[in-house]
Amino acid sequence: MNIPLVDLHEQYISIKKEIDRAMSDVINQTAFIGGPFHKSFEKSFADFCGVQFCVGVGNGTDALYIALRAMGIGPGDEVITSANSFIATSEAIRMAGADVVFIDIDPGTYNIDTAKIEEKITKRTKAIIPVHLYGQPADMDPILSIAKKYNLKILEDAAQAHGAEYRGQKIGSIGDAACFSFYPGKNLGAYGDGGAIVSNDSTFAETARMISNHGRIDKYDHKFEGINSRLDGIQAAILDVKLKYLPEWTELRRKNASLYNRLLKGIPLRSPEEIPDIKAVYHLYVIRVSEKREELQKYLKSNGVSTGIHYPIALPNLKAYDYLKKNDNDFNEATKASKEILSLPMYAELTENQISYITDKIKMFFS
Repeated sequence: MNIPLVDLHEQYISIKKEIDRAMSDVINQTAFIGGPFHKSFEKSFADFCGVQFCVGVGNGTDALYIALRAMGIGPGDEVITSANSFIATSEAIRMAGADVVFIDIDPGTYNIDTAKIEEKITKRTKAIIPVHLYGQPADMDPILSIAKKYNLKILEDAAQAHGAEYRGQKIGSIGDAACFSFYPGKNLGAYGDGGAIVSNDSTFAETARMISNHGRIDKYDHKFEGINSRLDGIQAAILDVKLKYLPEWTELRRKNASLYNRLLKGIPLRSPEEIPDIKAVYHLYVIRVSEKREELQKYLKSNGVSTGIHYPIALPNLKAYDYLKKNDNDFNEATKASKEILSLPMYAELTENQISYITDKIKMFFS
């Protein structure tokens, strides 16, 4: 049996007629940049997130950069974020000209350790970017409290958390703004790059849209210098089709995660944890193996099971951040997790037989 980490083709086959028709409609109307399909998806996704405004952009990294810039964050400012994420999170902070301040993670959820945020706040701190990693919502209540106390902006990095909920509230509607990625492998993925910024702040949304479109207020009337980062019509049309199925796909992911949890009981590894009163969407199903991770990964590969490591190097430990001159014990939990985490196959189309096969192989390895 061969089981990929993600199976995008299987998903496409299940909605092929609708996807093909949507792409054909865009081509027939030559609505490649802007236009009705772009507007339709922005409205649909804003409604889905429970917010008033959505700005479609070129990718998730640009979404973070544009949002930070629209918040007025730039050189001389500091932005706090998690030590465990994809580099796009910290990269966007630096792109905006601000300094990144990493916080270690909670070892259970792999999200930012909220108890360690306040000690890193300085007069230069302007924002916090909590990352809802693997589709597991960060603990937002303490973050909201800290932000209010110090008058900080909250920008949710929801690149892996489409449809997740925190205490009854959709991820993307909790902070001042939120950013999503529509990279093909995401829970809501395009057939190329794409991203979005969502917010309830009309002034912020208008500024973000202008930044993403050359700073223009009319075709050749530019209020300031922006960038060129727009969600194209074909991707928007594809996403609009897929969005209708996302709630169903989310429940299938959660069902698969629950089956994994049940079948992996009694094995010397750690399954994902959910904090109380949240709804995780399992962009990734990440286990933790205290020893022999590489051996387990090789064993699964030899038996046709693809796996991944998200992420093998904690952000502060990357060469890109050598200039921070961190101490060896500054990010103990993120560093330790990077050596133990392993992502198992996870997608809505994954079958019970496939999960049983994967967990049986893991049991055989540890036996």
